[in-house]
Amino acid sequence: MADPADTTVETTDGPPPLPYSLRQRKRSIAFFWTLFVIDTLAQPLILYFALRYGTSLSLNLVFSISTAALGGVSVFEYFYRLYNLMRSKSRARPLNARKSWLDFFQINFTIVWLILAVELIVGTVPTIPYIRLLAMPLPTVMFYFGAVHLTLDILRMSGHKAPFRISSTPQGSVMPTALYVLVEDIVAVDGGGGQSFRYALRKRYLSSPYFRRMLFEMNCFWAGGSLIAAAAITAIIFTTPINVAYTLGWSLPFAWAGIWTLITFPWVRAELRRERETWGLVQQNHGGEPFTDDITANPRTRMNSFQARILPFTNREKQTSPESSSAIEEPGAVHDNVGNVVADHNTRAAGDEENFVAAVTAEEGTIGAGGLERSASRHDHEITPTTNANHNTDPNQDLEKQ
Repeated sequence: MADPADTTVETTDGPPPLPYSLRQRKRSIAFFWTLFVIDTLAQPLILYFALRYGTSLSLNLVFSISTAALGGVSVFEYFYRLYNLMRSKSRARPLNARKSWLDFFQINFTIVWLILAVELIVGTVPTIPYIRLLAMPLPTVMFYFGAVHLTLDILRMSGHKAPFRISSTPQGSVMPTALYVLVEDIVAVDGGGGQSFRYALRKRYLSSPYFRRMLFEMNCFWAGGSLIAAAAITAIIFTTPINVAYTLGWSLPFAWAGIWTLITFPWVRAELRRERETWGLVQQNHGGEPFTDDITANPRTRMNSFQARILPFTNREKQTSPESSSAIEEPGAVHDNVGNVVADHNTRAAGDEENFVAAVTAEEGTIGAGGLERSASRHDHEITPTTNANHNTDPNQDLEKQ
């Protein structure tokens, strides 16, 4: 009999859907980013040049005014998020989190604002302001989030567990990829997706090794690019004439973000399309335990395929493409084994939806531990006999433990 780990068997399922559409929110997204660009790009530059060369104000007063006016949209967004996370009937806070617990993005939002406050105060207080330092807020943000996100994924790939709750990922669970946490927090709170989106995203994340790998690669692309771009912009700020340095310090981060965004959209669309196309093939060659955040699962994404072609020595394990089902020696027996896993997945998904609907409509609109844990526990008991026969492990662990 062939090893199930080397086979692919067709199924009719698709990846768990995400109940959120950017297309339906185009206007609100465009409105927010227009205000953000005006507040963070146009306003500092206009105030600096208009007040410095159009008035007789001292340089210190010029920067005192421009600094005081800076970040109005970000300050509003900060307190808007804080209110939505901490109000008693919040439908946006992380799954199974206490009322007082902020999501991971809000914690980092707070830290980076404190860093920027120190930076702006130190640069503004002297009689002759340190203009180069006052051109550094956006590169500082890039350094901070790039370092945090890259560190999180390095720890993840090193096998470290979450040292504390990271949004909906409990303490002691597998360290989540940082972009997953960012998407969860931004869409749930700022985008209005709420806990229903947090739940749906977590189910998609745990069910799809391809989706997890895509988020990991995208996080490396953004975090690594952020650090490199921030270093380059910092070098420009400290080596060019002051007016040029101030202008580029506030404008180049937006140019970099625009280029990265233009690359990201078609990349993500192509990867999600490939995820759907290959979902009908249960690929045991991904490795790892199904329906859990197992870092050993290694699906062949487009980036993986490209890397294998140009850097073959990094391809530590031989991977089978989704089409390579010809290696099946006894397809009938293998189909039975893998079919059980697929059936288990379908049963779990249906049960999870029922428990989730009951949980989100409960008093105070929160998702209690029972909603997720009872569902997982019930399916653990139902599925254990089958999965023990196939994998000697329980692939349907409690979401709270993953």
